[in-house]
Amino acid sequence: MDLILWRHAEAEELAPGIDDPHRGLTPRGLKQARRAAEWLNHFLPAGARVLSSPALRCQQTAAALDRRVKLVDALSPDGSVEGLLAAARWPEAREPVLVVGHQPTLGLAAAYLMTGARLGADASALQPWAVKKGSVWWLRHRPREERGEVVLVAVRTAEMM
Repeated sequence: MDLILWRHAEAEELAPGIDDPHRGLTPRGLKQARRAAEWLNHFLPAGARVLSSPALRCQQTAAALDRRVKLVDALSPDGSVEGLLAAARWPEAREPVLVVGHQPTLGLAAAYLMTGARLGADASALQPWAVKKGSVWWLRHRPREERGEVVLVAVRTAEMM
């Protein structure tokens, strides 16, 4: 199974009268989202599932893909690694799953899948890895013996795309 973690692109600062979930992307963020979407659409198969946080900045980031997107409350800014993995159906899903979400959850998910799961660590006890705004982390689960293994296929920052 492939799990692609995409952090929302650069968003507006929190301002009086605007709740955090209603912050949109900046003009720079819109460009970041378009560049990342172009790169992703080059590699993602047509059958990939796209899941997004309901926060406006994530919806706008995911919209750049021009694909069907399912909004998932478990991917909200206060979401957990467990919620993310359950929504993605990790590692049982047959199709690739792209998750558009937030730090620190995406960084915790990457840390957990790449190191913590093998050590039997609780995801909440780990330090999140730094996932920059607009970045994509592509992880792959490969069946191996008892647990399988997770490999890092690609990491692309917004500046690299």
